[in-house]
Amino acid sequence: LSAFIYSCEKNAVQIITKPVNGAQVKFFNFALGAPSVNFYAGPTKVSAIVSTTGVESTTGTAFSFVFPLNNSYAVLTPGTYDMTARIPTSVTVDPDLAIATLNTQLLNGKNYSLYTSGLYNTTTKSADAFIVEDNLPAVDTSGTFVRFVHASHNANPLNLVLRNTTTSEETIVATGIPYKSASAFVKVNSGVYDLILRYPGSATNVVLRTGVNLIKAFTNTFSLRGDITITSTTLANRPVIDNTPNR
Repeated sequence: LSAFIYSCEKNAVQIITKPVNGAQVKFFNFALGAPSVNFYAGPTKVSAIVSTTGVESTTGTAFSFVFPLNNSYAVLTPGTYDMTARIPTSVTVDPDLAIATLNTQLLNGKNYSLYTSGLYNTTTKSADAFIVEDNLPAVDTSGTFVRFVHASHNANPLNLVLRNTTTSEETIVATGIPYKSASAFVKVNSGVYDLILRYPGSATNVVLRTGVNLIKAFTNTFSLRGDITITSTTLANRPVIDNTPNR
């Protein structure tokens, strides 16, 4: 785990590398229409929202949100778990109901991202889930590392293209990534980019996110969530490229 401590001098950065004993996991609630959830590893609750009353908050990790926020991870004892996304115990309807379950092995010293995905079924009250390993590259202050995770259930495999907003130069950083899969981290120059998703062999933009600032020494995951058939720019279930820092 690497932490960045910025001094008073502009652009100065000190890199401190410290090994973590355990498996590190980041959680994404990206199932369309899913309620807010808390994430569990076996019987142990891993995620939560602060409560001022002493009773578990009725608001967990809502759709489109990530836990923990920013570039941190939850640290778990290595082992094999039933990872579940559960409706908070304090709600009136379906308290503590597991809407998604995934059995997986977490290894010591490894980083992972777990996603709820697909379309939340209001009849069975269930959603899909998958996990990918975050093979974080060594810290490199000369550029930025990025990757693409495909979490849109009804989109075909996609390419991720970065377009430099200054030079208009395009760089393909992920090719033909299918649903429930992640590309490798790729180093790019820092700068401001438009993020473009296209189907392989096509020049048509399927999803676009403009003006993303990629900062030196950071490692970022760009994840596609949403219903690929929606063309609205305002609906909650529209396709969106999420930008979450891993480090």
